Amino acid sequence: MTQTVGVAGIIRARLGECSPAERKVGRILLAGYPAAGLETVAALAERAEVSAPTVLRFLTRLGFGSYPDFQRALRDELAERETSPLSAYSSDAPADGPLARAATVLPTAVAETLTELPDAELDHAVRLLADQQLRVTAHGGRFSTLLAEYLVLHLMQIRGNSRMLPTGPVQRVDALVDVGRRDLFVLFDYRRYEQPTLDLARTVTQQGARVILCTDRWLSPISGLADVVLPSRVDSPSLYDSFVPSLALLEALVAGLIDRLGPAAGQRLAAVEAASRPYL
Repeated sequence: MTQTVGVAGIIRARLGECSPAERKVGRILLAGYPAAGLETVAALAERAEVSAPTVLRFLTRLGFGSYPDFQRALRDELAERETSPLSAYSSDAPADGPLARAATVLPTAVAETLTELPDAELDHAVRLLADQQLRVTAHGGRFSTLLAEYLVLHLMQIRGNSRMLPTGPVQRVDALVDVGRRDLFVLFDYRRYEQPTLDLARTVTQQGARVILCTDRWLSPISGLADVVLPSRVDSPSLYDSFVPSLALLEALVAGLIDRLGPAAGQRLAAVEAASRPYL
């Protein structure tokens, strides 16, 4: 079975087609992903409070011929998820140059990212971001914090009430202590996923906040907690994963938000520009 969006992505995409009992299996798998899928059929069935045949029917619906096939796909995915720049490093220079590789790899990765994402998922993210009753807080990892900052800078201009999660411990506690149902977190978490970001997602969802997750095609463990999951490909001309497809997805998200806000976005931009003039 060819994996284009990862096992968790397949589960999320097919849940709507499933029976209520099968959906219970899918939710258990996503909530404990990927460890839940490495248990026995009997253990997974017990956790989902369904029968073992229901588990097997669910996996058949996903396209897997057997439970061992499903677990083999999970293990292969885990190996890919743990790939680091060091493990991918080779001292042998590729035959083609970096420009040729970039011209081949990046446009395809961008196109596949944008075409594989269901319109309904992007629309859900846009509707959440357009709700100006929600305070938006963004947070990223070692590298992906750059994507979080890029998004927040746009949100500040077109809808306001948006911020980065502070890095200082006192400021971070102040930002998190009053989190509740009027909060929306946009979290960025890519492979070699970061435990502190998962802990943050667990904390804020327990307090009633909603979460938009931007991740890769293997899906961060946060996907089991998120209201919306926006996966991107990370194909790259170098040994580092590329954020070019993720940036393209953010551009589409911002475009959708501007469309949905309509005149309100223009009014906000005009007010921001007027307030900026004394400082330019």
